[in-house]
Amino acid sequence: MRWAHHTTEVLVAVLIGCAVAAFAPPANAFVVQVATSIPTEGIENDTDLGAAVYSAIKDVMKQAIAFRPSLVELRSAKRVGDRLYLLLLLADPDGEEALKAFEAMEPDAGN
Repeated sequence: MRWAHHTTEVLVAVLIGCAVAAFAPPANAFVVQVATSIPTEGIENDTDLGAAVYSAIKDVMKQAIAFRPSLVELRSAKRVGDRLYLLLLLADPDGEEALKAFEAMEPDAGN
């Protein structure tokens, strides 16, 4: 009979845990990787390049995402023909914390 009492305690704990999880609001962390491109025509120097990249980033923030990022990172830039392709990483504060947690994890030694 003692095992029945223990089983009941475990069942009650599981039900309470499920109830709490069902009504807890989900945590929202936004992390987005966006590709965009800009024409290289008219870019004569580093100042022009910086202005064009800044304009492309502002355009992405205005038109492609629906949150205010706390992290904007240029991950890659490649010139193909007459276009410069940019790969951007954007995250809100919670997304930034999630990225830090992923970076802190060590890769599996077996893989």
